[in-house]
Amino acid sequence: MKIGLVNLEPKIVNTALMQISQYHKSRGDSVDWWSPLEHRQFDHVYCSSLFDFTDKRGIPETVICGGTGFGLDNRLSQVIEACDYDYSIYPDCDYSIVWFSRGCIRNCPYCVVRKKEGYLHPVKPKSLNPAGKHIKVMDNNFFASPKWHEAYRFLKSCGQPVEFSSGIDIRLINDRQGRALSKMKIYGQIHTAWDNPKDDLIEKFKVLLKHIKPYKIMCYVLIGYWSTPEEDLYRVEKLREMKIDPFVMPYNKSDPYQNRFARWVNFKAIFKSVAWKEYGQKITAEPAQGRLF
Repeated sequence: MKIGLVNLEPKIVNTALMQISQYHKSRGDSVDWWSPLEHRQFDHVYCSSLFDFTDKRGIPETVICGGTGFGLDNRLSQVIEACDYDYSIYPDCDYSIVWFSRGCIRNCPYCVVRKKEGYLHPVKPKSLNPAGKHIKVMDNNFFASPKWHEAYRFLKSCGQPVEFSSGIDIRLINDRQGRALSKMKIYGQIHTAWDNPKDDLIEKFKVLLKHIKPYKIMCYVLIGYWSTPEEDLYRVEKLREMKIDPFVMPYNKSDPYQNRFARWVNFKAIFKSVAWKEYGQKITAEPAQGRLF
């Protein structure tokens, strides 16, 4: 049989499509990227989407669709889920994708992970990318897993830089975990988050800073969901005091304040040279054309 894969989100390396490809190739089927002009040439066509905002027009009704972008109940079969990743369909991918656990101990109201994957549970990692130069750890809460130390030893044995794609839960950090991070080759920055202003995380950041230099840490700051502008500024300025790099995530991207505050923090040249009191006064409905920021 000839199997088609819909490349709906070309900037994403989609592990579901990689497993579907591996499954069908193991059965002797041929696998190729689908195009509308060649639709009739395929016996079966699969489409996987991570995001609900991705444009899904033009996908024929006969295509087998799944992934979070289509809903939380669209899952791979157990047989396909057990397959390794076929990295050959993404020849430009130079990293390995690894999960040591699925699900999460948290149940944040704006996140679908708990609804989709349940409470955190360890899983066996897939094989690494033969052409991979670093490892992307996809765990939603790496240090919450009771087997994180086994995952740590595995990563150390690989000898490749490690990227924690979903970040590190700063609320759990302790000296043992901090030492483990300090002994890894970290790819880029270590990401964490300060989403809830009610969480007093200063002491937790101090624990992490005992082991990791501040320029190696980036902290996401959610605004506009359960915080006031004063709480937004407090978190950002505290991170600045600790020399940790803040990155603001606006919950409502159509809100003028949230957009402007995010622009002020995330454009570092502005953040380092202009105070929010000065920059925030310029929130207007005027068009952006002709403005520098």
